[in-house]
Amino acid sequence: MLFESSKVRLRKMTKEDTELYHKWRNDIAVMQFTNPSLDVYPIEATKEFVDTVILNSPHSKSYIIMEKDNEIPIGIVSLIHMDYKNRNAECIIDIGEKEYWGQGYGSEGLKLLLDFAFYEMNLHRVSLKVFSFNDRAIRLYNRIGFQEERKSRQSLFRNGDWHDIIHMGLLQKEYFETQITST
Repeated sequence: MLFESSKVRLRKMTKEDTELYHKWRNDIAVMQFTNPSLDVYPIEATKEFVDTVILNSPHSKSYIIMEKDNEIPIGIVSLIHMDYKNRNAECIIDIGEKEYWGQGYGSEGLKLLLDFAFYEMNLHRVSLKVFSFNDRAIRLYNRIGFQEERKSRQSLFRNGDWHDIIHMGLLQKEYFETQITST
């Protein structure tokens, strides 16, 4: 079923999710793996970001990842920078509740988003960016079929060291092929 797997369900993000997103956005342990500019945001800044970038942009779609058994919101997955003419988008994922890390919730949430992107929206290409030190995410993206396209060398300064940002992409045809071989 669309937007639902064995472990998670995706639901459209709403204004009521702002405080929860604010908690995740200000958790350095969560954001160190996905946000290039670590900072602490006031609630007003998060409200503005949610209103303008997440909820009211025609170029993004964001979904809360719900742990299915207990209906607990555990993260967010989004398509951003959607280019309808060229059928491209970038995806992002954050599991904000750390006790759900490493248990397959992110993998299932991302696959649901990609199913929607490729089967329903008929996108041709989905891209993402990942920090070179995020080994767990890189393994996941490779397993799903994303391919490294380039690196922005030493463009992220984190914990006293320079790190690359890896740009990866997945074409609709490639995704369909991985779905056939994994069933």
